[in-house]
Amino acid sequence: MKNSFSELAKWLTKIPNTLPEKPKAILAISGHWENSDFTVSTSPQPPMVYDYSGFPDHTYQIKYEAPGSPILALRVKQLLNESGINCNEDPNQGFDHGTFVPLFLMYPNAEIPVVQLSLKKGYDPKSHIEMGKALMPLREEGVLIIGSGLSYHNLRAFGPPAGPISEQFEKWLTESVTLSNSDDRNQRLINWETAPTARQSHPREDHLVPLMVVSGAAGKDLGYLDFLDKVWGITMASYRFG
Repeated sequence: MKNSFSELAKWLTKIPNTLPEKPKAILAISGHWENSDFTVSTSPQPPMVYDYSGFPDHTYQIKYEAPGSPILALRVKQLLNESGINCNEDPNQGFDHGTFVPLFLMYPNAEIPVVQLSLKKGYDPKSHIEMGKALMPLREEGVLIIGSGLSYHNLRAFGPPAGPISEQFEKWLTESVTLSNSDDRNQRLINWETAPTARQSHPREDHLVPLMVVSGAAGKDLGYLDFLDKVWGITMASYRFG
């Protein structure tokens, strides 16, 4: 399994060197945390959340001991409230694997403060894009915003037979993300269910919605395909803005 994701791991380890500067903090939106309302983690020392089962014992011993940032959490809540978006606080939420796995590879020293922001149940695309727009000022304040998910996430159909399905959806997704007009891009993402193989690729869109948050936060910045690979016959794509 480790070798299957070797190219993804290499890409993640190289990301810090491609950024214009080291982030002052990281805001992570993971497909593995949702709440009835948007919720921000406020713990100064977030615990670990091993939100998976059936894996080797050592995967439950992983520690990513980055500090949280109550100051950033307060700023997130302020920005959302100013945009008329309700945001709750959770002092107990820890790092789920959608957050600690990529960050363990990107910033192994765990010295950068990390705050998580939940998805909102129902996964309304427009609400998540609007939430991202409200967070746009963070980018000018040195905060790296990460949307953690998968371009294909149908675990029941995961494997080579689903390869063409994942490829069709990735093609549509890449066409959408790379549109030169950000309004057109966001509208396409809002209407994602009209895409070829949409529901076959995402029976439940929890792993797609983080991209919508990041697209909103990108403002008018262009999006582009930053990584493409096949794992077990499934096409996997990652995107960057700005």
